[in-house]
Amino acid sequence: MSVEVNNESGYEVDEAEFAALARYVLDEMHVHPQTDVSILLVGTDVMTDLHVKWMDEPGPTDVLSFPMDELRPGREGDPTPAGLLGDVVLCPEVAAQQARTAGHSTAEELLLLTTHGILHLLGYDHAEPEEEKEMFALQRRLLLTFLASR
Repeated sequence: MSVEVNNESGYEVDEAEFAALARYVLDEMHVHPQTDVSILLVGTDVMTDLHVKWMDEPGPTDVLSFPMDELRPGREGDPTPAGLLGDVVLCPEVAAQQARTAGHSTAEELLLLTTHGILHLLGYDHAEPEEEKEMFALQRRLLLTFLASR
């Protein structure tokens, strides 16, 4: 499994932890071990440009996901086919503001957003209440079990 982490934000993060989290989430979701995913951390200017261009919404956002091969979660013994999962783009400055509001660290918020972004790449959404309930419970379980294993 190839996880590429690029930090263009100027915000100091533990890139190895993001790669470990991505590998953990993909393993838990039974994604083929030869699947590639990219995590990119950017500043607010870049995130604003992406948010306007792809979502037609003003200002920066916390996380954007850009799926490539439209892979979906596999099952035990039946992983997804190998492929290019896509890109997760994070904005640490927005995450820092959200972390203060939520009462936890920016690092924790960025790990939560990474998990959230990967689930979007795997086809999860939260537009409807039932979808939100499922996705948020799954991201919480994945993040907590990852953090407990560290």
